[in-house]
Parts: sequence; structure tokens; C-alpha cells
Amino acid sequence: MPPHLTAPDAAGPALTSSGRPRIAALDVLRGFTLCEILLANIQLMASGDTAVAVQPMGAWDPWLGLPVFSLLFGIGFSLLLDSAAGRAARPRLVLLRRMAVLLAIGLAHVLLWPGEILHKYAAVGLLVLLPSTWLPRWALAGLSAAFLVVALAAGGGPLLIAGLFLLGSALVRYGVAEKIGTSGRGPLLLGLAFAAGLAAAQWVRSAAGTTQPVLVSGLADLLLAGVYVCALLVLLRTPLRVVLQFVFAPLGRMALTCYLTATLLVLAAGHLLGLPIGRSLTTAYLAAGVILVAQRLFCTLWLRRHRQGPAEWAWRWATWARRPTG
Repeated sequence: MPPHLTAPDAAGPALTSSGRPRIAALDVLRGFTLCEILLANIQLMASGDTAVAVQPMGAWDPWLGLPVFSLLFGIGFSLLLDSAAGRAARPRLVLLRRMAVLLAIGLAHVLLWPGEILHKYAAVGLLVLLPSTWLPRWALAGLSAAFLVVALAAGGGPLLIAGLFLLGSALVRYGVAEKIGTSGRGPLLLGLAFAAGLAAAQWVRSAAGTTQPVLVSGLADLLLAGVYVCALLVLLRTPLRVVLQFVFAPLGRMALTCYLTATLLVLAAGHLLGLPIGRSLTTAYLAAGVILVAQRLFCTLWLRRHRQGPAEWAWRWATWARRPTG
């Protein structure tokens, strides 16, 4: 589910469709989150369930991928708006087509797995992100904060996605997203602040027991996601950057393709091969590992010859209403 156009050049630096260098940190974050989502949801996918009432990995938090991907989606939306503003006479029509096509893809995908998220992303994008393009950036940031507070108090839902979408969009409008991979100090300080907040929230949760406020529980999940994001951004400023980009960037560059094919592979493994993915946690972990390794290899080979993944290529065609090259 790549938030912005994936048109890297295999023969040189990775570029967006507008010719601007890709933000490598976003590709790594997207690829890492894609792996987490598959690990968290593979048993649900195998059994045809949704990620609403159960935790397939037990005490391990399975909702980490939702806030991170939602934030990335909002970032990608505004990056695309910037690109479309310089390339199309009616840039919002480009965004409208993009969301409409994503809605169609999601509605088809939901027939395979009821817990899929694309159709919800598209609906929130159409109802919230697209109208928000007329707002000044300060109003965008304020609306994001309001949505997040209400969503946390209500226990999540579409308002949480909307708030994170708007937050990601605001990060682009304030110029933060473009610098996301260029500094380690900012993510380090922010990550420490998130960790302190998470520790406080966990203390409140422990003290409250089963009567813990919904807002505190939701806030702890968001803070945990923030810690993961900041930790990755800090690591990307170390020698581990090469390893992280090697492992996760190809998956992030073809995230929509990987997200859709993961469902097909999980269903094939469960129904055709008879693997007890939905009943055995060990089998689920092994199957997820095999799928991710296979996808990582496929992405690497594909991107050597093409500028974007097959699903990304089709999505881009529909977005711009013309056949892309490569």
C-alpha cells in the first residue's frame, strides 16, 4: 500500500515519478511495517477473520502497523499533491482518481480477507484527506490533533485513521517529511519523549488493571508506534542504514503489490497446501517468514528491470490516466 508513486530507477538513484529523489527512510519504514502487518494478521488472513476483536499473537501488540501505515499514507498523499500540482491542470482530480481506484482494489481484496484495510483508507482519503487540501497547514494540524483526541477517547476507529492521515499530511506541509531521514538527533529526542510517555501510560494501565481508561490504552499503542518509528530513523543514521535499506526498502517500494500478494499466498498455503496457519502460531511465523523472504527476492529481481511494482504500475496508470513507462 505505497503512499506515493513508486517509480525508482533501477539503473541509478531511486526517483519518484516527478524525477525527485525518493525519501529512502519512508521506503524502509513502509517495508518494516509491511512485515509487521503480515506477522500480526497472518492467522486472521488464514481463517478469514478480521483484526477487530482478537490478538493473534497473544500479548504482542498486533496493531503497530495501523498507525505507522496511516501516517505514511498521509505523507504520501501530500507528496503526490505536490507532484500533481506541477504536472496537472487539476491536481485534485488526480488524487480523486487515485482514491477511487484504491477503493475498488480494496473492495475486491475484502472478498479474500474481510480484515483488509485498503477500502477504509480510500474512504477516509476521499472524505477527509481530499477536502483537507483546501485547508491552511495550521488548520490541518489542529484538525489532526482534534481527531486523534476524539478517536483515542472513543477507542479508535476511522477517526484515528483520519487523524493520522492529517498528521502525515501536515508533516509534509511543514517541510518535516522531506527531512525525515537527514537527522538523527530529532528522532532520538522525540523517541525518548515517546518512550517516557509510554512508560507513564503503562504505569497507569498497570495501576488501573481491567478498569484502565480507553484513552490511555490507545495512547500507549500510538506512543509504542512512535518509539518504533523513531528507533528506525535513528538507526538509519548509523552504519546499519545499508542493512536496513537492503532488507526493507525493496518491500517498501512495492508495498501495494506485497500487501495484495501476501493474502493470496497465505490463502494458498492454508487451503491448497493444508498448512494449519490459523491454528498454529509456529506455523504462522514460519509461513510469514517464507512469504516475506520470497517477496523480498521477487521485489529485488523485479525492480532491476522495472521502475515500479506491477500493482503500483497499474495504480499509477489509473491515477494519471495515462500509461506509465517502465
